[in-house]
Amino acid sequence: MKNTTLIYIENARGEYLMLHRTKKENDMNRDKWIGIGGKFEQGESPEECALRETLEETGLTLTDYRYRGIVTFVSNEWGTEYMHLFTATGYEGTLIECDEGELAWIAKEKLLSLTLWAGDRVFLRLLEQERPFFSLKLRYAGETLCEAVLDGVALSEAELRKFL
Repeated sequence: MKNTTLIYIENARGEYLMLHRTKKENDMNRDKWIGIGGKFEQGESPEECALRETLEETGLTLTDYRYRGIVTFVSNEWGTEYMHLFTATGYEGTLIECDEGELAWIAKEKLLSLTLWAGDRVFLRLLEQERPFFSLKLRYAGETLCEAVLDGVALSEAELRKFL
């Protein structure tokens, strides 16, 4: 099992900084749009990982951020991952080129038109709804989302469709 962070950085225009993953071979996120983030290093807390990954991938230093939830990914291909989800509204610095793909500011209302994992659509909507801290379990078979469990309660197919 691995621990990762994912951070959605918001600018004053209501856009999120997104990463189009195009540069790494054998990347499970290849050609998808995701937030900023990555794997924990030994001894790091979720906050420390979020700050380090943001600086490494974007050149930005977060000054105002919030821990929003934990997402448990279960996959028959990629194993289990615990992703610690953050949003940020304050930062300093200048964007740098990212070695994992192209960075772009995307209006929040256009996010769902991007090539995203189905589960990302679920937690992006939860962020949009300003839902308090949540636990979301997403089970995948390949790239197909098979199950979503929010705060310990499985979402029905009809409930899940509302998110997608």
